[in-house]
Formats: sequence, C-alpha cells, structure tokens
Amino acid sequence: MNAMRPNSSAPRRRGGFRWWVLILFGLYAGYYWFSNQQDAAFTGRAQLIDSTVEQEATMGLQAYRQILSQSDVVTQGRTAEQVREIARRLIAVGPRVEADWAAARGVKPSIQWDAFDWDVSLIQSEQANAFCLPGGKIAVYTGIIPIAQNQDALAAIMGHEIAHALLRHSAERMAQQKLVQIGSMAAGVAVSDMDPQQQKAVMAVMGAGAQYGVLLPFSRDHESEADEVGLMLAAAACYDPREAIGLWERMGQASGGQAPPEFMSTHPSGTTRIAHLQRLMPQALDFHKAYCGE
Repeated sequence: MNAMRPNSSAPRRRGGFRWWVLILFGLYAGYYWFSNQQDAAFTGRAQLIDSTVEQEATMGLQAYRQILSQSDVVTQGRTAEQVREIARRLIAVGPRVEADWAAARGVKPSIQWDAFDWDVSLIQSEQANAFCLPGGKIAVYTGIIPIAQNQDALAAIMGHEIAHALLRHSAERMAQQKLVQIGSMAAGVAVSDMDPQQQKAVMAVMGAGAQYGVLLPFSRDHESEADEVGLMLAAAACYDPREAIGLWERMGQASGGQAPPEFMSTHPSGTTRIAHLQRLMPQALDFHKAYCGE
C-alpha cells in the first residue's frame, strides 16, 4: 500500500504580518536618526543629515552647470544687474544675520560660509520660478519678474531660495527619503507572506502614510522655515519686507487657483503662507530698522 503523498500543487499557506521586521527597522531608524542628527542653522531645530556640506556643494555645482548648459542665460541688461545686486546684498548680510539670530535665540552659529561659492544667473524662461542649489548656485527665471513687480518682492523670493541652501533642506530631504525607502523595503518583507491582495492594500496604506504623514509635512515645514529666514535676510539687506505679502497674493492669482489641497502639496497654501508672513512682519521690520536705520 502506497503512503499518501501531499499534493505538491496545493497552494502554500500564507502567513501573517512579520512584525519583527518593522521592529528591526524601527531600531535602525532610531540609530540612523541619532547618529546623523544636527542642529539647523538659525532655528536650532534638530534635523537629519547624513552628507557633508562639501558633498552637497559638488552635487549642486553639477546640477547648476547642467541647467545652465540647457538654458538661455541673460547676462546683460537692467534686470540681470538687479538680480546680481540683490544676490550680493543678501549674501553679504547673511553671516551677520546668523550671528545676531544665534545670539538672540541662544543657538550656536553653524553655517560653513566658506563652503559656499556663490553665483547667480538670470534665465530667459516663462517659468515663474527661482532656486538656490546647495553650495550657493542661484538662478532666477524671467517669468517670475512680472509677478514680483519690484526689487523688494524679488529680494523676498531670492532670500527664500538662499535660505533653503543655508538651512541645507535638500540634504535633509535626501536623508528623509532614504529612510522612507528603507522603510518601504522593510514593509515589503514584513508582508511578503500575506495574500497578494492584502499585500497591496497594506503597502498602499503605508505608502500613503509615508507620503502624507512624513514627506509632505516636512516639505511644507521647510517652505515655512525658508519663508522666515528669507524674509529676515531681505529685511536686513534693506529691502522692504512688507512687499512679501503682496508677492504671495500675486503668486496665488498667477496660479489661477489650481493648487492642490494643502495636505497634498509640498508647499503651504497661499492663505497659510500669507498669515505666517504677517505674524513674522513685526520681527522683520525690527530687522530692517536695526540693519538699515529706518
């Protein structure tokens, strides 16, 4: 009599959720956070960065050269001169603003100013945009000039972008995304024994949680932080900070109301942004008076 053999074609029994995988990831995430934590410039908040300023500057320079090689760069004319002058004034006042800010808030100055090799370009384009890459490479697109309307508002824009570089937001986002990617891999292992449909559902929930609960809120916080520091830089460089309010009102009009809901966006809503700037305005005016004597 032949012994009964198990049917090899029968479906393998699915297991449950592997919690131990997420526990290990949690331990790794904690170690990664504490071993790569530092205090942000100006605000002193804890931020996660696992690269050096020099590494970031190298990447910024490579990206800047590539962008300029593919762009129509404006080197002559009144607007190009204005952009260069605004950049010069914002950069020149930066170390003093950081020192005074640090003294007032009890925060240790931390910016490696000698690691920034500043450069600014005006790019002919309909894009209403500007940026400052790690290492101090600034670009302003001509499409944003009509929205700015004046040098004070343009200084608020450029101050905001320079603040992103000084606060090392790009490096912080890269570190956050690295941690989220590792977390996604851990989640994939944790659900690998579950039914395929359950896997998809769990991974979708975790992905949405990471996107809307971690990455997007951090991005909005970066924008608000850059608004604050950029506004103070512009005020200290003797530009009228009050023009920032009208600027963001015009930015909202230019978008045509097409912005997504705030919780789905990388940026705060126009209403939130303006309210934040209004709360900062007394401090910005104090900066203007202290640095410009007005």
